[in-house]
Parts: sequence; structure tokens; C-alpha cells
Amino acid sequence: MRAMLQRMDFLQPTLKLFADIDVQVDTPQEVGESPRGRRRLIPILGGQAKGDGWTARVLPGGADFQLIVSNTLAELDARYVLETDAGDLIYVQNRAIRSGPPELMARLARGEPVDPSAIYFRCSPSFETASRALGWINERMFVGAGMRHPDRVVLRFFELA
Repeated sequence: MRAMLQRMDFLQPTLKLFADIDVQVDTPQEVGESPRGRRRLIPILGGQAKGDGWTARVLPGGADFQLIVSNTLAELDARYVLETDAGDLIYVQNRAIRSGPPELMARLARGEPVDPSAIYFRCSPSFETASRALGWINERMFVGAGMRHPDRVVLRFFELA
């Protein structure tokens, strides 16, 4: 049994920095109250990404589809494309939750600055690419954390190694 437990050390995932991304966003489009919560769409205007040995720009045209579940919880689903400096395209789908005290979540919804350390913002991004050089990202899992600012979202993504 002891030998088996020693061999199971590889089952403990580690985090390896994959990329830092700064996404510029536009004014939210309020869809309104639905039976599931308040729907919002936040257009993505652009931005940049920096990984280990690569850089990219966030292409305009993506969006963050949000469901405000309660006054303390928002479910996020952002979809956009990165274009690396080498010309490779990476499709990003980033599912996240953001939660905090009601008064701070209301300030975020109004586009006001909030101390990022007071908000829980965690995510599970996935990536798709046709790039041979970056093809390995199609076969990995990632996690991350984010900070919402009035005009942008800053994200740090990690590969689960």
C-alpha cells in the first residue's frame, strides 16, 4: 500500500503559469430580468495576452455573456479570439463566477471601481487552436483568476500540470 501511495504523488496537480490577459470591454448591454436572473452582454473591444514565449492580441468582436444570479453572484461566459504575434488564432471560452458583498457587486455592475481583493473571481478557461506550435493547449485543462475594472478585465490563467 505504501508503494502505491508513493506512486500516486503524480495525482496532485500543480499550477503552471500559462498567460496574463488584459481584455478591454465596452459598456454592458442590459438584456433584462429573465426567470434565471438578469442577463447582460459585455462586448469585448480588444486587449493583449502574454504567455511563456508568446504574445497575442485579443481580437475585437467577442463578448462576455453574464447571468446575474443574485445580488452576490454572477455567472460569466466570455468567448473571444486571440491572435498570436506568429499569426496563430486561439479560440477562448472562459467560464467564471464572480461573487462578493451585495454593495460591491452593485458597484461593479454600475461600472465603478472596486478593490479586486474584496471580490471572488475564479474561472475555468478552455482553448482551441489549429496551430501546430500551440496544439498542446487543446489537450489540457486550465484555471484562473480575474479582476474587473471599469473598462477592462485582467486575467491570469494557469495550466493544470
